[in-house]
Amino acid sequence: MAGSLLLEIRRLDTDFLFTAGLATGLGSPDILLDRQRNDVGHVVRFERTGPRVLLIEQNTYFRSRSTDPEERRAVADSFARSVLWGFPVVAESPDAVLVEATSFLLSDVPNVAKALTPGGYRVDPTRSSIYLPGTKAFPRNTEIEATLTYVADDVAPLMDFGPPIVPASTDRAVPRPAPGLAGEPLLAGTIESIAPRANVVTLRAHVSLVELPGDDFEPRHYDPRSGYVGFSFLDFGAGVGEREVTHLIRRHRLQKKDPAAAVSDPVEPLRYCVDRGAPPDVREAIIEGVRWWLPAFEAAGFSNAIEGAVLPEDADPMDMRYHMITWTHRSHRSWSRGATVDDPRTGEILKANVSLGSMREHQEFRLIEALTAPFPHDESAAEARRAAMARITRTAAHEVGHTLGLAHNFYASSHGYISVMDYSPLDVRLRVDGSIEVMPRAVCVGEWDLVAIRYGYGDLPVGEAQPEALAAILDQAWERDLRFFTNQDQSVHPRVRQWSSGVDQADELRRLMAVRRAALDRLGEATIRPGAFMATLEEALVPVYLLHRFTTEAAASLLGGQEFAYARRGDGLTPITREPASNQRRALAAILATLAPAELTIPAAVLDLIPPRPFGFGLTRDHFPRTTGATFDPITPAAVAADLTVAALLAPDRAARLVAQHAIDPDRPGLAEVLDKLIETVAEATTASPYEAEVRRAVERVLVDRLAWLGRVAPNGQVRAVALANLAGYAERLRTLTSAGSGEREHHAYVLADIERHLAAPATVVPAHPTPAPPVSADTGQRWLDHP
Repeated sequence: MAGSLLLEIRRLDTDFLFTAGLATGLGSPDILLDRQRNDVGHVVRFERTGPRVLLIEQNTYFRSRSTDPEERRAVADSFARSVLWGFPVVAESPDAVLVEATSFLLSDVPNVAKALTPGGYRVDPTRSSIYLPGTKAFPRNTEIEATLTYVADDVAPLMDFGPPIVPASTDRAVPRPAPGLAGEPLLAGTIESIAPRANVVTLRAHVSLVELPGDDFEPRHYDPRSGYVGFSFLDFGAGVGEREVTHLIRRHRLQKKDPAAAVSDPVEPLRYCVDRGAPPDVREAIIEGVRWWLPAFEAAGFSNAIEGAVLPEDADPMDMRYHMITWTHRSHRSWSRGATVDDPRTGEILKANVSLGSMREHQEFRLIEALTAPFPHDESAAEARRAAMARITRTAAHEVGHTLGLAHNFYASSHGYISVMDYSPLDVRLRVDGSIEVMPRAVCVGEWDLVAIRYGYGDLPVGEAQPEALAAILDQAWERDLRFFTNQDQSVHPRVRQWSSGVDQADELRRLMAVRRAALDRLGEATIRPGAFMATLEEALVPVYLLHRFTTEAAASLLGGQEFAYARRGDGLTPITREPASNQRRALAAILATLAPAELTIPAAVLDLIPPRPFGFGLTRDHFPRTTGATFDPITPAAVAADLTVAALLAPDRAARLVAQHAIDPDRPGLAEVLDKLIETVAEATTASPYEAEVRRAVERVLVDRLAWLGRVAPNGQVRAVALANLAGYAERLRTLTSAGSGEREHHAYVLADIERHLAAPATVVPAHPTPAPPVSADTGQRWLDHP
């Protein structure tokens, strides 16, 4: 059968692991279809049915661990399985069947078409084929690749950069430069900005068929305090009255060569292979990040437990036998990622897939240069380069941690740095002379990481004693203020934060605002490198101006905040401790101080240095939005920063917690008090110049829009009521206010008209869309696996 791939199946009715992924990537920071990426593992089997062999995915969530085969069969028959494909049999022998697999492999197995948006993409089989160089068979795994071409009839066929530009001085047309000539376009992640033809996208898909490991792997109990990513299944083999849902952690198989030794080399170390496509210095930095985990495994009883090396020349990075660290290029900086392929039955990690975004350190590089200016440029560039390489090392260690089974730990311990699984900001300090010092970072994993690796990989008793031994590890850590809290906890727990330092976030916000103001005042011509276009000073301004962004969000967690524990009955932990009223009011004062017009203005010396962007150096997502056309807009940055602050205060869930806590304890601030102080801060702000007055007006418009938004979308009825009542009160304030300066009368009339529209039909009027903020961290966002 010319042009077909035939698959020989020697073991029917035998479970194995199936995973699909991509060997080549799209290159988009928004549509994360990256090269060398696998999906999760699926337990499947081949079953013969007449002239076909069915590929059937097993249902691993509903199961029975009973030793009685009839009990296990009863569970299996009670829940659906999924037939993934039916393969026609083309030949057979007593030992094997031969099936035609081409149509399956060209059917979008990795489900890419769904991710390619906007547009209705589908695989075109006439432009797709098996990719033989990536198709190989090994004793325990089979790897198959296919070139898949996705087409969309409803997408424009070509990238369109607009009509030619004809300069006035000549009749010769000059092509319009493509977005991203000197920066990334505002829509850097769209298919139109990446693919040669937006309606035709060609990628290589990869499929792995892998023999499952033996049943001698010892699963480990999951505790939500452990810092591990767990998984669960419903066990119908549990006795009546016993807990039915079983929770386990994901971890690697790591066994001692000498089980009797306190510290021993492993039978098989964890070997991470680094992408050969990374530059040599980057490879070294990544390997160093892998080695950071050696002390943690040493403390857990393993010497030489983890290794990093460059991928061998003859190895395929998609091969399931290799733990990979891939240097991933996208059209704009984006997440790095640490993912795994696991055995769904036990949680054993079979393959690690780390993707490190090659542009991830770009923003930090800019920020370091901006904070340390003025400088001898060659020395500063070298220092920023060293800092960027150090961040690559830390990022590699962080993402490898995810592939060891660990989740983010954002807890602000009294010990300071405790985990590489945190999001660590630059540690910047203000010197006495007003200059800014960038402090060196930790160059190792933290104390919490040692606790977590001991939990997941250290020697433990087996059987019923295991949960108690694991709980003891976490109890001891808790007493030492080594605790685990993650993404889901940061809006509620006042000591859980990301991209922010310090334990008390109100104090940290005040400190950081002082650093920010000093950095803004120091910006100037010496901030950028010799020969750089002056317009590029904005690239340094953006991260400095928004330096307080994440600490503001962290400080907001004190409002209605609760310190809590994942407590169990009888463990002695206090489930909830509500944040004291005094701390909440201190945090509110620190947050409101960020809205002062004097804090939101940009020094005149900086404004006078930023001309319109040069030809070919267009706006990107890293710049502030404009309402002024080509010229730099000095007002919109204030609206951007103010919206970040007001949005943090008026988050619907936080507003509801404020209502609830005041109802329970009237001494603690409620939503009405927070809104009173917020409105007073904005409406009665003092201004020292017409520039500050215009900034105050921009902030007032942000506040009104956010109040109207809260009054419309909040699921809590009392939150909506309080928000709309304050909006009505604001309208009354504007009606009775005596205009005291040029521009105020028009502004008040405009804002009042907006409020009246909102109050007349709060359920139907759509508030103005908030001005989008440029991303200022290394990531464009956070999520669990960098994934965040």
